[in-house]
Amino acid sequence: MHDPKDTAAHREAVAALLSETGVTKQRNLVSRIVDSGLGLGLDETSRLNLKISAAALEEMRAAFRLFAPFAHVPKVTIFGSARTKIEDPLYSQAHDVSRDLAEQGWIVVTGAGPGIMDAATQGAGAERSLGVSIVLPFEEQPNHEIAGNDRLVSMKYFFTRKLMLVKESQGFICLPGGYGTMDEVFELLTLQQTGKMVPVPIVLLDRPDGTFWRGFERFVSEHLEFGGMISKGDLDRVLITESVTEAAAEITGFWRNYDSLRWIGDEVVLRLTAEPSDGEIAQLNEQFAHLLESGSISRCEPYREEIADQDRLELPRIVFTPKRRATGELFRVIRALNELPSAPAEKSPPIAD
Repeated sequence: MHDPKDTAAHREAVAALLSETGVTKQRNLVSRIVDSGLGLGLDETSRLNLKISAAALEEMRAAFRLFAPFAHVPKVTIFGSARTKIEDPLYSQAHDVSRDLAEQGWIVVTGAGPGIMDAATQGAGAERSLGVSIVLPFEEQPNHEIAGNDRLVSMKYFFTRKLMLVKESQGFICLPGGYGTMDEVFELLTLQQTGKMVPVPIVLLDRPDGTFWRGFERFVSEHLEFGGMISKGDLDRVLITESVTEAAAEITGFWRNYDSLRWIGDEVVLRLTAEPSDGEIAQLNEQFAHLLESGSISRCEPYREEIADQDRLELPRIVFTPKRRATGELFRVIRALNELPSAPAEKSPPIAD
């Protein structure tokens, strides 16, 4: 829709501002941000809405700057209750899985609070941790392991905090928790189911002999799935386990052969570590024929859009056109790719985008 305030003089003023402030990269996108801010003023937006907009953008900028130096280091986000005590077995679970992943080259991202977040940060160590805390009137300060260093950003809004806890990571481990934890779990499941987030491994880690996540699984099966509110098998994308070893292996193993994906129109291109054989391609087509809108799964060369962006050009690729409602099932294809005979036995952690 054309904005009546979008005049030639207005556009020239924005361009001049960018030039004067020395902005040289991604000027079109920066121009859109500036233009939106000016538009809010021209719209006579209320003071409250302006405060929300300004604070959200400021918080995102601070978080982007926190994560920028670690852009090429794989990250796993750990969710769980801030009320978990140190003597609780869940505390040890969070500590140990974070330690194991940190030793394998991963950075552990948490909400930087007490409980499970503190356990995860201690397990990974301050040098392998990043924190995105929330300012609450009743919550404790950021945990001592990370407070006061340069690996922490504090936020006012839950929505900006959750964006950064989800956006930057290539894996997620969720331990039992309250409303906040369940909100984060359902956010992950929603983003995966709707295809608004690239497939990633999700682990629901319980205490030994725990029933929390199995109870959650029953609720999903008996109420959401049985009631037709989700598709059968929608929870198959997650691993429910009591084993720290299994949890860490699920995070790292997801990236054994699968590297990344990119949508080119209605087609999805999956980049791999190892090129599948003709027989393996035939096997994939037979296994996933029900997911295809048209055509078949085939090997391909990099598309021109990928070439223009120098996007993982060295990797072998497969391409196919999935049904629109099948985008949430891409994790099944990825798991099959990881299990092919041609897949490597193991792989270094993924390089974050």
